[in-house]
Formats: sequence, structure tokens, C-alpha cells
Amino acid sequence: MTIRVLIADDQMMVREGFSVLLGAMPDIEVVGEAVNGREAVDRVRELGPDVVLMDIRMPEMNGIEATREIVAADGAAKVLVLTTFDLDEYVYQALRAGASGFLLKDASARQLADGVRVVAAGEALLAPSVTKRLITEFSKLSEVPRLSATAHGANGAYGDLTDRETEVLVLIAQGLSNAEIAARLVVAESTIKTHVSRILVKLGLRDRTQAAVFAYEARLVTPG
Repeated sequence: MTIRVLIADDQMMVREGFSVLLGAMPDIEVVGEAVNGREAVDRVRELGPDVVLMDIRMPEMNGIEATREIVAADGAAKVLVLTTFDLDEYVYQALRAGASGFLLKDASARQLADGVRVVAAGEALLAPSVTKRLITEFSKLSEVPRLSATAHGANGAYGDLTDRETEVLVLIAQGLSNAEIAARLVVAESTIKTHVSRILVKLGLRDRTQAAVFAYEARLVTPG
């Protein structure tokens, strides 16, 4: 199955470079480009890509607002944020807006392609080391609102989760994949997939990246 990608960046060289790198992959097709956030939103609506590579700093509408609109449209497109620095002050805001992960612009062709595949498959592109640095940095920002215990959930609280689901949520927030969580808890990977699905439904979240952000903001997990 071919993964359809839209590249949103105001720099032509970046768009062309990523387009060439991804276009060389047999399972990835670049279906379009956008030069700003507003155009990205329109192109997503028009082309229906699976993954959007989204720059944050763009004219007319930045990547954070564009991500928020794309996610709010309840489409299938997953947003993978592009950033120059791994501790970009806007990355956390983009994750809260609904992005499924982030990738550095100097990533190798393999990292770029693997990132697109991971996000398209519904996984979070947040390696454990990156997650720790990211959350530790942004936990210092007083302007970032913290979620209350009643912020999400069918019955209004994360207490709706079972003990095992809460345990899985914490491990998601630590950046572990389904396979790694399964190994840690000594259960089948299919069991973990079921737990993850139930967590997302109960908390009203879009994907595991949002689950990780929720766990930190609800203080189920603390930086460090």
C-alpha cells in the first residue's frame, strides 16, 4: 500500500529535497506541496494525503494552526512536524494541536522515510530519549496549561482506565513501542494493541502521541 504524502514548507529547497528523497521510496508517493499553512489545509482537503510533513514557521498560517485545522477536520491525514531544533519551543504546542510526532529537518533519507511510515501506521514518532528531553524542557514553561483529571474520558476522568491500561499509558508516554511494552509486561503484542485502542477511546484521544501528551499533562508521568 502506497503512503501518500503532502509536504508543507515555505522553503522551496526543503520541499524539493524532501520530495526527491521520498519519491525514491517504492512505498511512498509525494502527492503535493504547500508553501504555507493555509495552503496546506486546502491541499489536505483536496488531495486527502495519509501524512503531512508540516513546517512550523510559515507565512499566512503557521504549522501549529494548520495542524489544528487538519486534525479538527477529522480526516485521516496524520501530521509529522518538521523542525530545525529538537527542542523547538513550538514543537510541544504542535503535539498538543494534534501532530503525531516530529522530525528534524536534517534527518537522513532513511529516517525521513521511516518517520513517514511510523506515523502512517498510527504509531507515535517519539523516541524515548527525545520524549524525555522534549517534555522536560516544556514542563518548565508556565504558559503551558496542565490537564485536569477530568479533561478527557467518556465519564470525564482518566480513572475510567483499568490498572493495566494506566500502566500501558505510562509506558506509551515513556516512548515505548507496542512490541517493547509487550516485552516489558510479558504479554502478546496484540494484547497491547487492544489496550492502546481502549485507552484512546476512553480518553477521547486521536492517537498514541496525544496519549503521551495527556499522560504528562495529567501528571501520570513526570519529566526525568
